[in-house]
Amino acid sequence: MDEVTGREPVEMPAVEMPAVEMVDVVDDDDVVVRTVTRAEMRRDRLQHRAVAVAVFSTDGRLLVHRRSDAKDVWPGLWDIAAGGVVSAGEDYLDAARREVAEELGVEPTDFESLGEGRFRDDSVALIGRGFRVVHDGPFRFTDGEIAEVRWVTWAELDELRRIERFVPDSIALLLPLIDDRH
Repeated sequence: MDEVTGREPVEMPAVEMPAVEMVDVVDDDDVVVRTVTRAEMRRDRLQHRAVAVAVFSTDGRLLVHRRSDAKDVWPGLWDIAAGGVVSAGEDYLDAARREVAEELGVEPTDFESLGEGRFRDDSVALIGRGFRVVHDGPFRFTDGEIAEVRWVTWAELDELRRIERFVPDSIALLLPLIDDRH
């Protein structure tokens, strides 16, 4: 019996607190200068690392998706890549593998590194690395980050880009690395 309340103590179930996602802030040479929370990185638009993975089918179509309206940056826009922020201490390839597993529910092993670039706008500042994988699915969209998905040919992608808005960093950094029409 609790002497203050006069009641029997109640054992509360353990509640698992979500981990705070930590992100490395990097300089223009991609050297870590400090580590901050993801929220701080977004709030202050700090330069960080990111990955973008283009997923192709064996017949050459590209998997595109519309982002969830709950995303913290560019909600509801279409994207040509699975990907995201590289966690603190994580390397680019491990981040690419993690993002594909989280967003698409698959674990391909044949990641082809395509190169890197920098992107900065009013929303983000990042150094990004692009990758390519070939996988026909099936995919599982369980993390809530993807609202809609479809396979597209290059012509279908061109048409979709005429009528829908796309995530700008993937278009600027990844599209030139995967578009072999030029």
